[in-house]
Amino acid sequence: MSEEPRPPVVFGQVVIGPPGSGKTTYCTGMQEFLSKLGRKVAVVNLDPANDIVPYPCSVDIAELVKLDDVMDGLGLGPNGGLIYCMEYLEANLDWLQQKMQQYKDCYFLFDCPGQVELYTHNCSVRNVLAQLTKWNFRLTAVHLVDSHYCTDPAKFISILCTSLSTMLHVELPHINILSKMDLIEQFGKLAFNLDYYTEVLDLSYLLDHLANDPFFKKFRQLNKKLVEVIEDYSLVSFIPLNVQDKETMKHVMRAVDKANGYCFGDTEQRSLEAMMSAAVGADFQFTETMAAQEKYVSWIEESVEEEVMQVSHSHPDFTTS
Repeated sequence: MSEEPRPPVVFGQVVIGPPGSGKTTYCTGMQEFLSKLGRKVAVVNLDPANDIVPYPCSVDIAELVKLDDVMDGLGLGPNGGLIYCMEYLEANLDWLQQKMQQYKDCYFLFDCPGQVELYTHNCSVRNVLAQLTKWNFRLTAVHLVDSHYCTDPAKFISILCTSLSTMLHVELPHINILSKMDLIEQFGKLAFNLDYYTEVLDLSYLLDHLANDPFFKKFRQLNKKLVEVIEDYSLVSFIPLNVQDKETMKHVMRAVDKANGYCFGDTEQRSLEAMMSAAVGADFQFTETMAAQEKYVSWIEESVEEEVMQVSHSHPDFTTS
């Protein structure tokens, strides 16, 4: 008995992240960027709370279920409503498959909801992505977080924990993005060079910063254990991105293409070039990070202690002892 032929391979990105991290803006910018490079791009809106989409939407979950209708009809709040919508999508995957059928030769961008619990606790989104993988989709999860969290040690540790939990739960090749790089120092200056945050270097220095805050000082042991978990897994790193900056967009595109295998094309020459590029990836990423620092981060002339004093003046919640 002959086996059924596997469907053709389809590549794409699953764009996730907290509310307001720039997912829809990223999808709009990446769709335009990839289209100019000659790729046929189909954007799928999987956020039932996203009523107005600025990009050409190939498939819209609003045709299946809307968050407002669920909240009104079932008396749920926004969080419960989003979970219900994702569970409803999981129960109607045949609808999604039928809608995407006409875009089989496209590169997909999935614009997902922003509720963090969907990617750390609830299984509906993971099950939907697992089914897409069975349909021969080669996907990379692109996880966006606001870059200005780097200026606050407590918030940076928090996004590290969220990113790690999401990576382990979603179970896809994963790229973490520091979005809105042009606003990175909007709420204070960085205490270290940008590569300290993108490469997630020795986090004990952040613990020393937190020790200066009377509130976090009593939670030093808890923060120490959280940092140990992050460092023990050693999975989290970030790529800086400003959607308006085509150089950072190109850097993200290369990282995603390497993660989902798009760069390993059909021709032998293309595959050889991609493998050579992967071999020098670490040096390339460091160079790109330094380029982003020169564009968006002020030159660090003061000592670390003076930087902490500046942060304490700009953040009422972050005070030194």
